[in-house]
Amino acid sequence: MNDLPKQPRAPDPANEFASDNSQIDPRDFRNALGTYATGVTIITAAAPDGKPYGLTCNSFASVSLNPPLVLWSLVVYSSSLTIFQNASHFTVNVLGASQQALANKFAKSSDDKFTGVDWAPGLGNAPVLTESVANFQCRSVNRYYGGDHVIFLGAVEAYTYNAKEPLLFARGAFGRFMADDERKKAP
Repeated sequence: MNDLPKQPRAPDPANEFASDNSQIDPRDFRNALGTYATGVTIITAAAPDGKPYGLTCNSFASVSLNPPLVLWSLVVYSSSLTIFQNASHFTVNVLGASQQALANKFAKSSDDKFTGVDWAPGLGNAPVLTESVANFQCRSVNRYYGGDHVIFLGAVEAYTYNAKEPLLFARGAFGRFMADDERKKAP
């Protein structure tokens, strides 16, 4: 008698990453990933003609402190993919708890995302949103293809931050961070 857990057969390495060969249900996998709370960012860049582009993103992560490197990823069928692939720089703008409307605005396809948004051109003309909790101005270092996304690696060349409360995202909804001492004060 064998009490070992049953494991699925090892995938054929040649087809392991083919989208139709996964034994994992994509919707259920997305639900599981949604249990991990992330920050919410707007990634920005400028087109060669100077037009600003931006999109809401929660796939931002730090990679290295020395040298200072960060990454984020973008789905391969994004209409903005070419802009970000060709941009010399991008800015990661970390949103605050009061910026849910801005996150929603930049999550939708639109030609007027920057209308009414306070921003200044940063390195490589990538927009820096002035009301963000933090921003990281990055030189594009490399791109990697992973499944249905392109992973952008950036070398941080400038950054700012403040003490405002960050916006969080988990289980398909926005939320707030409440520290233990705040929880104790809540009625």
